[in-house]
Amino acid sequence: MSSVLTIETPRTDTVQTGIDEEVREQLAKHLSVILAETYMLTIKSHLYHWNVVGPMFKPIHDLTEEHYEDLFAATDELAERIRALGHRAPVNVQDGSLNLTVTLPAGGMPDARDMIRDLVQSHEIISAEMRDMARYAGAHGDLVTEDLLTARITFHEKAAWMLRALVTD
Repeated sequence: MSSVLTIETPRTDTVQTGIDEEVREQLAKHLSVILAETYMLTIKSHLYHWNVVGPMFKPIHDLTEEHYEDLFAATDELAERIRALGHRAPVNVQDGSLNLTVTLPAGGMPDARDMIRDLVQSHEIISAEMRDMARYAGAHGDLVTEDLLTARITFHEKAAWMLRALVTD
């Protein structure tokens, strides 16, 4: 995995997890991106929850509420895993060095169908990024990060499926 950002790291000589220091650093960097993207998707889901209108209001309103609650809880798990790896969680999710692919809507609120399409795309992006990172974690003996990401992938794939079903004719 290539380095995607610089993170502040505390002394890591006391962290003895059986995972190589370089691997822990790479995992922390990539988990920091996933954490920031999860925050962005939490905010986006909440914005859409508040602002959806039209005949699909109720199902979108309810589903986005379920999603942003789950996503918010996931941010804590992701940040705590970064800390357990011996690094600090990012403090600025809009830091340009994070190279986020999940972004907030630009140019006003989309209509309900476009909201759904945007959310599906965001869930699929995060799921794909997590899948790559889970493979890396597993290949380097970090079963905890691999398990955490596997659970998160399950959530994102189900969320994308449920959202996609709302706009399928």
